[in-house]
Amino acid sequence: VQLQAYGGGLAQAGGSLRLSCAASKSDFSINYMGWYRQAPGKQRELVASIADGGITNYADSVKGRFTISRDNAEDTVLLQMNNLRSEDTAVYYCKIETRATYRYSPRTFWGRGTLVTVSS
Repeated sequence: VQLQAYGGGLAQAGGSLRLSCAASKSDFSINYMGWYRQAPGKQRELVASIADGGITNYADSVKGRFTISRDNAEDTVLLQMNNLRSEDTAVYYCKIETRATYRYSPRTFWGRGTLVTVSS
């Protein structure tokens, strides 16, 4: 599975950006989809995730500002980022986890990062 992320760029503090990540079509069944980020000098951290049933999870720092959603028909995960802050500046990565099937064991795939820069 290849993951292609779009939507990174430069935004001003208080502005918005929307990230999308599309998984290439495959025989895998996607269970979990998430966004992570890594700021310079820091460890990669979870931003938001969404399970197949629609259950979401957010980092405390983005609650109320970011919204994650998914399109199961298109195997796409979106991250709407509003009221951006300078501390949101990071490389953002999408991640998927596939479920076990008769043919495959669970797998994890990461996309290439997309840079989000928020100017204050």
